[in-house]
Amino acid sequence: MANNNEEEEEAVAPMVKLGSYGGEVRLMVGGEESAAEETMLLWGIQQPTLSKPNAFVSQASLQLSLDSCGHSLSILQSPSSLGTPGVTGAVMWDSGVVLGKFLEHAVNSGMLVLQGKKIAELGSGCGLVGCIAALLGSEVIVTDLPDRLRLLRKNIETNMKHVSLRGSVTATELTWGEDPDPELIDPKPDFVIGSDVVYSEGAVVDPLETLMQLSGPNTTIFLAGELRNDAILEYFLEAAMDNFTIGRV
Repeated sequence: MANNNEEEEEAVAPMVKLGSYGGEVRLMVGGEESAAEETMLLWGIQQPTLSKPNAFVSQASLQLSLDSCGHSLSILQSPSSLGTPGVTGAVMWDSGVVLGKFLEHAVNSGMLVLQGKKIAELGSGCGLVGCIAALLGSEVIVTDLPDRLRLLRKNIETNMKHVSLRGSVTATELTWGEDPDPELIDPKPDFVIGSDVVYSEGAVVDPLETLMQLSGPNTTIFLAGELRNDAILEYFLEAAMDNFTIGRV
């Protein structure tokens, strides 16, 4: 039995399969009103004001450990960099852990095939998600701003050198809104992934432009993010719906 609210949601947001993901997602339909409704629904479901921040990470630690794909990953952080304006990728965030575990679960449950697939990751930060994707068999290109690459490459080297990989992972510079390196777009990635890439109104147009540049007709995009600001999320969803078909996992 479904209550009236559930029936109304089902009517305006059907469950479908999108792209290369075998699970069902709730499709976003319409324009500005749909973005507003989706934002309100997410806030009602998740109740971010009641959530404990950094439930899966400790940003004060120099190193975090996480088990994934039968391996223990050790991720170095730079807590002292967190106070620098505009620097967010020097430490781990919950959404990165969630995205990595989602990919692992989706592969293990048969809803996603990553073996041999090309993946581009935006704003890779400390590199956890890219390492997990490589362990799942993907050919991963992790990206970030030039001054973030040293820590990113260190974590890749630390975690991948002793692991018999099914896939691979390399790091390259990418500034959102600027032309990407040819290796990122030739051929187009099978998947583009990112966690917490939208965190301010100023970080909406450039990420969307980069997503457009990286995406081909057969590209599936997975984005994860913590609910922080409803206006920013609504703005992003509304803008993204102009060029992408969007579903909520």
